[in-house]
Order: sequence, then C-alpha cells, then structure tokens
Amino acid sequence: VAKMSAPTMEERKACWGARDEFWQCLDRHADDVSKCEKLRLSFESQCPQQWVKYFDKRRDFLKYKKKLETEGYHPPEAAGKS
Repeated sequence: VAKMSAPTMEERKACWGARDEFWQCLDRHADDVSKCEKLRLSFESQCPQQWVKYFDKRRDFLKYKKKLETEGYHPPEAAGKS
C-alpha cells in the first residue's frame, strides 16, 4: 500500500541528502550517470517518485540557467529558416 502522507522531517532530510550526494557525483563526473548509479538508486529509494521527477527537471533547469548566465543566449541555428 503506497502511503500518500507527507514525508516527515527526517524523511525529507534523507531525501535531500541523497539528492545532494547524487548531484555532487554528477558534477564530479560530468553528468555520467553510470558512475553515480548507487547514489541514483539511493536517491530514488529515499525520495517520493514525484520529488525525483521534480528534482531531475530542476537540475536540468539550473544547469540551463547557469549556461545562460555564463555563455549568454544563443538561438538555435535552424530557428525561423524553412
């Protein structure tokens, strides 16, 4: 039976800690998920699935935002050409 109650403070801290360890591993290994598989499994087991999806999207967004800040916006070459 899947419980839908909100995670306790301890569960949230465990989830965030697992997420942070996984993200740090990705940072160290240039986003090579295969080198961080154990941490990914820990992250997925410590966090509700909806949170995992949210954090995955959030990491992509934060990386995109950082790239924009460092490199600026470059529109795709093919945009508007037909």
